[in-house]
Amino acid sequence: MSLFKFPCLFSKNMAMDLGTANTLIYVKGEGIVLNEPSVVAYNTYSKEVLEVGKAAKNYLGRTPQHISAERPLKDGVIADFVITQAMIRHFFMKIQKMGRFFKPKVVICIPTGITQVEKKAVIEAAEEVGCGKVFLIEEPMAAAIGAGLDISANRGRMIIDIGGGTTEVAVITMSSVAYNESIRVAGDELNESIIRHLFHRHKIHIGENSAEKCKIEAGSAYDLPLLPDYTLIGKDAVTSNPREITLTSEEIREAMSEPVKAIVEAVRKALEKTPTELVTDIYDEGIYMAGGGSLLRGLDKLIEKETKIACHVTEDPLLAIAQGSGVSLENLKEYKKVFIN
Repeated sequence: MSLFKFPCLFSKNMAMDLGTANTLIYVKGEGIVLNEPSVVAYNTYSKEVLEVGKAAKNYLGRTPQHISAERPLKDGVIADFVITQAMIRHFFMKIQKMGRFFKPKVVICIPTGITQVEKKAVIEAAEEVGCGKVFLIEEPMAAAIGAGLDISANRGRMIIDIGGGTTEVAVITMSSVAYNESIRVAGDELNESIIRHLFHRHKIHIGENSAEKCKIEAGSAYDLPLLPDYTLIGKDAVTSNPREITLTSEEIREAMSEPVKAIVEAVRKALEKTPTELVTDIYDEGIYMAGGGSLLRGLDKLIEKETKIACHVTEDPLLAIAQGSGVSLENLKEYKKVFIN
């Protein structure tokens, strides 16, 4: 399949969490039907798509010269328009049959504060693959809906959405974002910080997948007891030979300290800029956390310690945004105030 061919249209209304790390799709009446990495592997000469999603992620760092494996989204926005189109089309075709006459309505989650140009790129990518009306919803708003919060109430609620490319700290009241603090530091930067640490301190190279596995299995943001040491194999920067190294949980925590500090600082700044009455509401309600990055061990405890406000990780943080966008899709009239286009 060429990257440049986008025939036919689709048949069911959908909601999409188009994330830097993962793409999730919710189909009306069915729920979440797809959850795959936002990665495309393709032949650089013929432009033929070889793999998309889980299979393509295994290509990262393992491709020959004529094959490229890429994440077409960077920091929550489209970095490569054509490859993003190919990825969206592949995922849509995977979950439903094609129809020629009905253009579905689609709800797409986007980071808060992206530019008009970036919004237009998202809409065009969806329209190019056969979608009809496109509704844009901000990720923190979708996360709040997915967490079951009453977003229409005249009370302040804070939600932290830590994705792959961005961390968004939003204060929501009366179906609107009253204040938002967005930084391009999130799960991917945590992985990069481990890679940099191992190179600078131990002169060893590791790949993105290895760093992510290390973060998930032994990473933490807070001093927690009984975390095991972690052993990995990388390439010696001096000899280029394979080398095994064992890291303590304390060293892994140290490696990730800078991005973790940036996330905590974003929460502090958001509280500082939020009106007093809303901060009082947040103190009563607590802070809610969503997105894959919120699963980093002890991050909720660290934010609670630094802000003196109770922190709650949503029931299923990886799915909260997709579920929230799905709820808004099922109830378009009720949630019309939350769409930003």
